[in-house]
Amino acid sequence: MLPKLKLLPAEKYKGVNQYDPIKYYYWPVFGKMYRRRVELALGECTGGDRVLEVGFGTGLAFPNLHDKYREIHGIDLTADHHAVKSVFEPMGIPLFLEKGDVMNMPYGDNYFETVLMVSILEHLKPLELKQAFAEVKRVLKPGGQMIYGTPVEKPFMVFMFRMLGHDIRDEHFSTEKEIAAAAYKAFSKGHVIEMKSTPPIAGTVYTVGNFIK
Repeated sequence: MLPKLKLLPAEKYKGVNQYDPIKYYYWPVFGKMYRRRVELALGECTGGDRVLEVGFGTGLAFPNLHDKYREIHGIDLTADHHAVKSVFEPMGIPLFLEKGDVMNMPYGDNYFETVLMVSILEHLKPLELKQAFAEVKRVLKPGGQMIYGTPVEKPFMVFMFRMLGHDIRDEHFSTEKEIAAAAYKAFSKGHVIEMKSTPPIAGTVYTVGNFIK
């Protein structure tokens, strides 16, 4: 059974700019899909001592990750990590947050059981995926897992982006197929699961990968 995303009241989240998608999680229909994609990724996380979330944003996944991991680490290029900490540390969730990105991570080798990336990799160009996965692999412990989620580019997804006021070409540079191909090449084993639209008329709209070092 998938975990239910532990959403806070919308006004509680801090530390991100107006482009963060947090508001979409509360919308009818769209909101269910936004929550479901994170729940699918969280359902693949096996737990352990340390998890790293790349591109943590508001910290949306932190309460759920706290149920499975002793330490939550995170890097993000734009989020105010002090503001994000101020939301979750009073809840008893200790955090280790830094500014940074997946291409050059400030961690030692073999450090994490899990690296989580929800809607991050599509923002990289195809040639950058190899370096990103090499970095993820470096910081994972032997047997550690990389969990990623990425949207499926198809007319429905392009339409959704337009409805939300975005041009997908301004933001997404790698497709789900390119990301999966690069992951299978970088890791010894793994699988990809598919998420259907709600209602399911548009077919698969999101994929979640689970790859093992």
